[in-house]
Amino acid sequence: MKYGVIGAGAMGYRYGVMLQENAGVDVDFIDTWEPNVEKVREQGGVSVARDHQNRRLVPINIYYPEEYQGHPDVWIIFKKQMQLEDELKRDAAAGLFHDDQAVFSAMNGMGHFEKIAQYFPAEKIICGTAMIATRLDGPANVDFMGAKGTEQMHIAQYAGKEPTPVTQKVIADFEKASLGPIFAADYLGMCMSKVVFNAVVNTLCTMFEVQMGQFIEYEGVPKMAQQLFNEAYDACERAGIHLIETRQEEIDSVTTISHEYKYHYPSMYQDFSKGRPTEVDYINGYIAKIGRENDYVCRTHEFVTQQVHLAELMRKYH
Repeated sequence: MKYGVIGAGAMGYRYGVMLQENAGVDVDFIDTWEPNVEKVREQGGVSVARDHQNRRLVPINIYYPEEYQGHPDVWIIFKKQMQLEDELKRDAAAGLFHDDQAVFSAMNGMGHFEKIAQYFPAEKIICGTAMIATRLDGPANVDFMGAKGTEQMHIAQYAGKEPTPVTQKVIADFEKASLGPIFAADYLGMCMSKVVFNAVVNTLCTMFEVQMGQFIEYEGVPKMAQQLFNEAYDACERAGIHLIETRQEEIDSVTTISHEYKYHYPSMYQDFSKGRPTEVDYINGYIAKIGRENDYVCRTHEFVTQQVHLAELMRKYH
């Protein structure tokens, strides 16, 4: 199948390059960040390293939405939550979306599938989560974090419990690409499992401006994680959302994954450090929202969300 990646950022590059190189499929990239597009064109591709080593230039095809004439079978969307609505409007106005196309996204946070569903039928939306760490160090400059073969992700239908024929083909291509896909029957439980993980690691690493390996050095991390996870699980249970991992599995994953990606700054910190708004409202804030809607106050998530926004505001004094 042919893929079109909307959002040539850290994860967009990761998926597109691995599909292109490992699965041998055609991939086009769509982006609206002019320095990124022009740098790719200037240097003849995207500069790719893995764990800061073996940097190389990977030739890719990249376009602004208005100039793209291709017709992918599947769109892959990786945008920041705050940018997604405007991106979809621009892409739709440029005539990129067609009735015979499916769409996949594994963005951080929650709320993006509802926006995507305004442009694609529910049965053609493929949901994903990715335990795959990647850094965008500048325009057309990306670093894949973690050893080869450690990539793991989940994939589910937005509507229905069984994979459609198109989803089966996507899973096969993702397997060839070494992205480590695992099918899950319940997209909501799958997605919330990743959200509650990010609500600990992404948010706390951002607040203290540390790498994941530095974060996990503190012996109190499991207790901190347990407090945040317990609130999240309590809220989800009241909302009838059943996460695909147990509370203990989530706690254990914080240690395991933080050691695996010890040199990685989570994506929330990458935004924070560059003066951009973070996605905390779509992560900790979303968990707190589920709690409020189900007569349960997630006091720690409410507090942490406000702390991150306070830190965002205080950047102007530094």
